[in-house]
Formats: sequence, C-alpha cells, structure tokens
Amino acid sequence: MGSAVALTAGLALVSGTAGQAAAIPAAGTKATEGCGDAQVSAAQAARAAADATPPERSAVGSTAEKISYSLPGQAPIGLWTRSGVTLRTPVTKGTVRLDVDSRGFDTDSLSVQRYVPETHLWVDLDTRPSGSGTPQHGVFTFPVTAAASADHPHTVALRLQDLDKPGTFTVTASVQDGKGHTYRSPARTATATRPAVSVSGWQQHTTLTRGGPAGDVTVTVKNTTDRAYPALNASYFAYGGGVGHALTPKDLVLQQYRSGHWERVGLVAGGCDPGMSAALAATSKKPLAPGESAVYRLRVAVASSAPRDVTSADAGVSVGNGDLSFFSRQLPFAIKGK
Repeated sequence: MGSAVALTAGLALVSGTAGQAAAIPAAGTKATEGCGDAQVSAAQAARAAADATPPERSAVGSTAEKISYSLPGQAPIGLWTRSGVTLRTPVTKGTVRLDVDSRGFDTDSLSVQRYVPETHLWVDLDTRPSGSGTPQHGVFTFPVTAAASADHPHTVALRLQDLDKPGTFTVTASVQDGKGHTYRSPARTATATRPAVSVSGWQQHTTLTRGGPAGDVTVTVKNTTDRAYPALNASYFAYGGGVGHALTPKDLVLQQYRSGHWERVGLVAGGCDPGMSAALAATSKKPLAPGESAVYRLRVAVASSAPRDVTSADAGVSVGNGDLSFFSRQLPFAIKGK
C-alpha cells in the first residue's frame, strides 16, 4: 500500500471517512456504516445534543434593508459557524440565494445548512456544483414564504463549515420574492482558519528495530482562532504489510505521556482494513480556548513479535474536533533487525 493510500485508510479508521477534513453527516441523515459494529461516539452524541438546541433567530442588519445577511469574521475549520438571513419584505414561494466566492479552497467543500423550526433539524441548502471551470464560485439556495416587513422581520438561522483547508470566502445573499423582484444584501467576507499544528521529533527516515527502543514524536496544537474547540481530539494510525503478513495491534507499542509518566495506548484493528488506529487521551477536560495549546507526547516501538517480512510501515497522526479532522501528518518508519 502506498503512503497516500495508507494515509487515506488511516483517516478512515480514526474518523469514519477519508480526506483532509472528514465531514460529519447532516442532522436527520443516516451515517454509512463501515466494517464492524456501528458505534456512536461521544463526539457524535455531543453534536446531536447541540443540534437539538434551537438556534437564536434574532434579526440582523438594518431596517432599511429588504434582505440582510450576517457572517462572523472567522469561520474556524472543524466548527459550525452561525450566520443568518433576515427578510423585511413579503415573499411568496420565493428563493433565497447565497452566492459564494472563495479563495484558497473550492466552494464544493463548503457545507451550508438552515434550521427548520417545524422539524427541529438542520438541513442542507440546495447547491449548484461549481464545476471545473469555476471551482471557487458556488450557489446555495432554499425556498421561502414569509409575511415579512420592516416591523415584523423574518429570520432564517444558517450555519456553514469549510471542510477543506484555510482561505477566505465572500457571501452575497439575495432573495427573489416570487413577484418578479430581486433584493440583495451587502456582501460579507470571512476567513476560514484552523488551529496551528506542529509535529516534532520524528525524523524523515526513522528506523525502528523489532524489540528495540521507541521513536518519540510530539504534536502541538495551538488554537490560533477566535473560538474555543470543545471536542479537540487526536489519533494515531498505522499500516504495515509484507509478502504474507501485516502488522497487527500486538506488533506495535504506542505510549502517551500523561500526568508525569508514560501510559500504554491500545491500538484497534481496522475491521475489514488491515490497518490499526488509536484515539489519544485528551490533554484537558476543558475546551481548547483561543490562544491555548494542547500537547500530545507519543512514542512508538515495534514489538519483537512483528513479522519478519514487514520491513516498513505507513503511519501518522490526525487532529480534529468532534467527528471532523482538520490536520493530518504522515509518520512512516522502516523496520529492521532481531
């Protein structure tokens, strides 16, 4: 298995899906089950609880605007960013449209949802694929009927999330009122950002000996965004195959430094995939606040039981929030001796 394939498999093991940023399913949809028994993680449970809480629907913009749109200056990757549309003109079987122009990532990787009070669910907006010719321009729409006015505005709660990489994006909201009129709101721009992650200690050509000393690696996550990360997590994954054998959890010794000593971290086989993974222990019970850092110190050793025909392994770490990974780094190593 090539390193790129192994990285994808590793991300699938630790997050349930693959890619640089693994997307969580929209509320009201059923997640696809992988190999083995389906389990609901604590992160998924926390997210479900958050989804069950109705969002605020306060009016945004000025009373002189027929349509107003709100968007914070930052949209941290791995978190939903709340926004909203307020209408101050009557609309009958109309359409709200969001034109999004991005820089640094394709708009196809942007997820936008609206809250439906009647069903208490967040649902995806209709979207028009950007296409290869215009990968940085996307259109998101939803139907609306509202007896709105300046005195009685109608607000629709929205949320969005960049599932790819950092950049900036500008949103221009408009509404077709169903009577031949189109109104537009001022454009709003946000920065899609994420915590800064650094990996140190692991050499490019690391070689581990069966039954020998461990290799050390430190992963530091600094929250450089303006919002707290409530469910920060990190994972380790590995895959190694030979002519007739593959590494199994008993063939690697993974440890994490916590509370002044090293603790063994259990690796779990990937079910239908021969790889393995482990969720690392959280460094704090509190959310990672802006400006704070989380440090994961690890060491990896190869057990003497490791098959002799496996001479290398593709491995790595991933960092995310809840069910979405926003960082990954490959940490391959060769295996020799004994």
